[in-house]
Amino acid sequence: MSTVRNTEAAGADLLVHGGTVLTVDDSGTVLPDGAVAVRDGEIIAVGPADALRAAHPAAEEIDATGCLVLPGLVNTHTHLAMTLLRGHADDVDLQEFLGRVVPRENALLSPEAVTAGLRLAIAESVRGGVTTALDMYWFHEAAERVARDAGWRLLSGPTFMDVPGPPDRMPYGNRMDWARRHLDGLRPSPGTRPVVFAHSAYTLDAGQLTDIAALAKEYGALLHLHAAENAAEVATVRERYGKRPVELLESLGLLGPDTLLAHAVELTDTEIAALARSGTGVAHCPVSNLKLGCGVARVPELLRQGVRVGLGTDGAVSSNSLDMVGALGMAALIHKAGGDPTAVGAEQAVRMATIEGARALGLGGHLGSLEVGKRADLAVLDLGGPHLAPRHDPWSTLAYSARAGDVRDTVVDGRVLMRDRRLTTLDEAAVAGAAEAVVRSV
Repeated sequence: MSTVRNTEAAGADLLVHGGTVLTVDDSGTVLPDGAVAVRDGEIIAVGPADALRAAHPAAEEIDATGCLVLPGLVNTHTHLAMTLLRGHADDVDLQEFLGRVVPRENALLSPEAVTAGLRLAIAESVRGGVTTALDMYWFHEAAERVARDAGWRLLSGPTFMDVPGPPDRMPYGNRMDWARRHLDGLRPSPGTRPVVFAHSAYTLDAGQLTDIAALAKEYGALLHLHAAENAAEVATVRERYGKRPVELLESLGLLGPDTLLAHAVELTDTEIAALARSGTGVAHCPVSNLKLGCGVARVPELLRQGVRVGLGTDGAVSSNSLDMVGALGMAALIHKAGGDPTAVGAEQAVRMATIEGARALGLGGHLGSLEVGKRADLAVLDLGGPHLAPRHDPWSTLAYSARAGDVRDTVVDGRVLMRDRRLTTLDEAAVAGAAEAVVRSV
């Protein structure tokens, strides 16, 4: 797929022009005074601004002069409606975190609560240039309606977690039929795919995990689950099964190119090799892992072995934000602590937040870079702030200097969801007020 080319001269729905275009294609193409032309939600041309303005007169334009134009950021692991619990479980480890959060979820969550939490999460995400998220949470039907109404790209689906008194009050024995009904009725739009969520090897037994994986395979769905988040989880799973989490998943046949593991902090060399051999992806959540004291995932080793690694924020209760610009900056910094400043470089961190995240979702042909034929998901980042001057290299600027608040415009599927820092499909004040009201009501 060529990036810097035009299709035959034709009108565009949207033309983003005048900025430095960071395509994140395989060659790392950067276009000063570049442009991206969009029609029917798809990128139809990427190239010099003057040429594209002549070839593709547009119904709508974004003047990106003085800005960086980049692919929309891809959040490969989150629990979006946990915005409602932000600040509820700070300064604790993973096990105490779960002990605090799960009872609160059981009391608080409902389709209406998830609706309020999702609207808040989308507002925050759009403000930070995030255009796609993989969301594991309760009441996914409500989440999908909210995202559809807001014009935002959400990958969600049925979640399996065998715990007493779940928020949706659905007995575990009913969940498989419920999931099938959802998958049977699903008509994925371009840039999305079916997803099935199996929470973890410590909330599901081996038979349940096997059945859920079979369901995902039957429908061509991505299988997403937590694995090896911290040492205590590894010890729990080993005590129960005699195997570490990734060893267990491999023994059950759950690893593979349609499986994405969240966190994967506690890995052995053998387990990293198994992930690479099977084509299993990893969603790296550096901020959440630090805050919960889980440790630092072995991302440099994963990358050296060829494992697809995307970035995630986790939920806003474990990381306190959905800031993917911050996550990519943290990913570029944290792995240098071992003494190697090249462990994860600026360009690699940006790629993990964009194209590698898309590839980890199995959607690299549709998302994650600004190339002809891909969906028109992009962010325009204002380079006018003093913390961004002078600018020697766009990869470095984005990884080490930029902040989420520098994002000025966000586009999903060719639709402008934020223009000049004003959301176009959500009323921020109303969204924040509704979330506060939900929390106060319980």
